[in-house]
Amino acid sequence: MPERREHRPAPSPKRHTWRRPTAPPASAPPAGPAAPAPTPPPAAAPADHRSVVEAALYRDGRRVASPATLAETFRRLREQQDGMAWIGLHRPTESELHSLAAEFNLHPLAVEDALEAHQRPKLERYGDTLFVVLRAARYLDAPEEVDFGELHVFVGPDFLITVRHAAAPDLSAVRRRMEETPELLRLGPEAVLYAILDAVVDGYAPVVEGVQIDIDEIETEVFRGDPEVSRRIYELSREMVEFQRATRPLVGMLHALMAGFAKYGTDEELQRYLRDVADHVTHTSERVDGFRQALTDILTVNATLVTQQQNAEMRALAEAGFEQNEEIKKISSWAAILFAPTLVGTIYGMNFEDMPELKWAGGYPFAIVLMAVVCTSLYVIFKKRDWL
Repeated sequence: MPERREHRPAPSPKRHTWRRPTAPPASAPPAGPAAPAPTPPPAAAPADHRSVVEAALYRDGRRVASPATLAETFRRLREQQDGMAWIGLHRPTESELHSLAAEFNLHPLAVEDALEAHQRPKLERYGDTLFVVLRAARYLDAPEEVDFGELHVFVGPDFLITVRHAAAPDLSAVRRRMEETPELLRLGPEAVLYAILDAVVDGYAPVVEGVQIDIDEIETEVFRGDPEVSRRIYELSREMVEFQRATRPLVGMLHALMAGFAKYGTDEELQRYLRDVADHVTHTSERVDGFRQALTDILTVNATLVTQQQNAEMRALAEAGFEQNEEIKKISSWAAILFAPTLVGTIYGMNFEDMPELKWAGGYPFAIVLMAVVCTSLYVIFKKRDWL
């Protein structure tokens, strides 16, 4: 943690003694007709400070000023002795971040990360300034999905700057909490960093509960055979991957902060708070790992159930096809049996004068016997083959 200075030193030449050069006095104009006065340049448009959510100066745990602009914040901080500035930004412009970097000597790499966003959670130390990247999360009930936000925090000896790129987390609640507990706020920027970490980690709890409910619902849908459950499992698995990327690095970050307690003289009470946050992060990370494993197992079970269902459907289709084949065999067998006498009767019934069978006395009995023999033979053959 950055070392807290007991007394704010006089303004350093490196930071605060820069002054715009004063123009030399103009000499008296020569006698003669007065030259036309030059047209003054158009006034610069006022800077857009809508990205500054709130800026405040604190001293001994109490708010002493609420500047409206960054420039006023810088000026008031220079005038303060033993004060702290807490500046909250939401999607700031490049010029605003560069002005902060020039005022507080922020490292260019950290400023670049804060501008580009989409960073993994990390903790970097640049001299006496900490740069922290956090991934906040919140559970959206209507679409039943997890929304992730990104937060960048610059922590110096007498300042703390937060840069948000999403709606979460709500740092106004953190500011209210700290202002209501001046004994904690007077510990300096390190205490504010703790409060932000605590708020981000506490925000994971509703997400964990929402995901647990989703997993319970998915298990019910899997065994109910819902055809849309595979898509839901896949989407929730992707969210758990993002959740792991938000929580896993945070465990290492907090352990790194705890490792520097002795070196940077962190207050003992603040150490206890940070250890508590570390415990919560570890618990959340373990829950998220368990969720991802559970979703993997559910996906495997769902694939097995789908395969079993497909096999049962194929078996039913095969059985139906077999029964149809048996019926076709019976129909074909009876058709062949009935076709034989029809064939004999058709040939015998042809009316030609030169057919010897027409004048044969035994022709009719012979035709009947022939029909019976052929039909009986076909019936016996089909019966032996189990076609009838």
